[in-house]
Amino acid sequence: MLLFILSIALVLVSLKLVLVIYEKRKILQQLYHITSDLEAILSKDTDEKIMLFTDEKKVSSLIEQINRTLEICQKVKIDYRRLDLKAKYMLSNISHDLKTPLTVIQGYLEIMSMDEKNNAKMINKVTDKSNQLMELMDKFFALAKIEAGDLDLTKTSIHLCEFCRATILDFYENLIENDFQVDIQMPENDFQVFSNEDALKRILYNLITNAIRYGSEGKYLGLVLREEETEICIEIIDKGIGIKKSEIDRIFDRLYTMDDSRNQLIQGNGLGLTIVKELAEKINAKIVVESEEYVKTTFTLKLKKIIY
Repeated sequence: MLLFILSIALVLVSLKLVLVIYEKRKILQQLYHITSDLEAILSKDTDEKIMLFTDEKKVSSLIEQINRTLEICQKVKIDYRRLDLKAKYMLSNISHDLKTPLTVIQGYLEIMSMDEKNNAKMINKVTDKSNQLMELMDKFFALAKIEAGDLDLTKTSIHLCEFCRATILDFYENLIENDFQVDIQMPENDFQVFSNEDALKRILYNLITNAIRYGSEGKYLGLVLREEETEICIEIIDKGIGIKKSEIDRIFDRLYTMDDSRNQLIQGNGLGLTIVKELAEKINAKIVVESEEYVKTTFTLKLKKIIY
């Protein structure tokens, strides 16, 4: 009887051992399959994932983590390619935008050297083109400094009503000369925000310049200061050509200019709004755009309230 029990126990132990060996061999085969698939994915640089169905929880967890890692790597590659294309596009456009005023300057200088009668007129045109070139270079290097993190963005308390009035005043002569209707709406009680004054001033300058350039047909510039539950909003409004819905998501891209901007009267270089977006992110603000073509375009800068 004892011998029979021992025999049964021995058989059970043997079966368990066989099962353990089978399971280990099965896991080893699955691991080999995972390794082989991973090597193929990496060597061919594809967007595939490890496709292996298993009842082993640890193996399943390993596959899940590997696929997550592959997704992250693939996203990094896509982002890199996108940035690389943007960089190439930016260099292509900036070389064109630099070359155009330089060519004009060279042409006028050549004419001036041959014709002394029109020197004053020529000098004015050369000066205008030089100023355009300096403006472009200023924006280009400003964007480079922002993206490199080479800016002092120390925050202080800013009284927005006074700040906005002072900012719009810098454009007042230009607006009056060009017959713009200026509509400023501010509350009686001042708003305060905790932000960087230089960054905020640059954002408003670029938005107002953009509104004057693209709102020239509507002859209207609005500045509205209003309050929401957790934010203070500064709206810059124009009634010019507007922005197509298909272009709204792209207007903040580097050197992106709308088709209409190729008109020499309203031509821009596409860097101003990129600087707006980058600076807004740096000071933890948001920029929102709403536009109805040839009716109204509103850029809204949203700043966090000071909580007392």
